[in-house]
Formats: sequence, C-alpha cells, structure tokens
Amino acid sequence: MARRENSEINAGSMADIAFLLLIFFLVTTTMDVDSGISRKLSEKPPLDYKPPIIKMKNILEININRNDQLLVEDEVMELEDIKQTTIDFLDNGGGIGKTVDDVVGSPCDYCNGKKAENSSDHPNKAIISVQSDRGTSYGMYITVQNELLSAYTELRNIYAKTQITGKYAGRTYEELLLLDAKDNDALKAVINEIKDAYPQIISDAEPTK
Repeated sequence: MARRENSEINAGSMADIAFLLLIFFLVTTTMDVDSGISRKLSEKPPLDYKPPIIKMKNILEININRNDQLLVEDEVMELEDIKQTTIDFLDNGGGIGKTVDDVVGSPCDYCNGKKAENSSDHPNKAIISVQSDRGTSYGMYITVQNELLSAYTELRNIYAKTQITGKYAGRTYEELLLLDAKDNDALKAVINEIKDAYPQIISDAEPTK
C-alpha cells in the first residue's frame, strides 16, 4: 500500500499579506496626542545666588480651585476675562524697568497701559503666578495657560506692528515666526527683540491640597 504524504500549506503568501495589512494599519491609524505646554525649566542657580526683591504689584496671582473656579488677585473671575486682565497687567508700564543685566532702564515707552501705580512697573518685571489645586482638572489648567499665552502673543503682535521698522515692518509676531529664520540673523534679532519687549514669565506655584 502506497504511503500517503502529509499535505502542507504554503504560509509564505499569508505572511506577506499579514505584513501588508500591518503596514496599512500603521499608515492609516491616527493616534491621540495629549495636549501639553512648552516650558523651559530654569537652570539650577549657583550657591551664592541671591534672589531679587520682587514687588507684590509686579506679580499677578491666579488661583484655580478643585472646582475649576478662578480667583485672580483675590477676586472671582470668569475664564473669558483672564486674557484681557493679563494684557492690562503686562502692558501697564507704571514704573521703571530693568534689563536682563539688572541695570535700571527707562520707563516702558511702548506700553499702552494705564500706568497705574498698583500694577506692574514694566513688562520685563511682570510675573504671572499660577497656583492650582490637586483636584483641578487638567483641561482647565491647560485652558488658563492658553489664555495667558494668548495675551503674550497679542501684545507681541502689537509691538511687532508698531515698533519694528525696516524690512520686517508691518508684520505681526506670528507672521514673523512663520518665516524661515534658520540662517537669517536679521530676522532672529527682530524676533528676539519682540520677545524681550514682552518676556514670558509664568511661575507655577506648588499645588494646594
């Protein structure tokens, strides 16, 4: 009696199909990306570092409680009012500013604020302090941060339109960022000038329990 050979299945083509399907799903599948905030952490100060004396009027305190309610300078505030409040604070220009080297400079001649004595002296001295609660929702925290960044962007746009002259005159800060500044020292200098006019100084305080 003839011996019957075992039949085999050629799995080579199936492996190719599985590989193609894997590539297809990798290419077509969209992945959710968590929203976040770009932050540059400060370097560790030297041992002999003495922190500067900061006037309370140069600090805008924003608190977010566990119920996602806002308290700005000890007053309840709605989310839609945060941006304008921040703009008024940063652009107040009520005193004399200081440069990065801590040298006394001239008053803010480009600020359009009310120059109130009880608000910030100069944009480069204005600090925004945000304190949340451990129960604060992540979405609310991100929304508040976005409103603060939007305030800085609006002021930088105004500065770019009114103070920048020459080749890049008439453009907003956001429009300048869209240009290729990789090998353009002149454009880099203009962007840095705008950033220095309204430096982004946001402090995240320790969350409350």
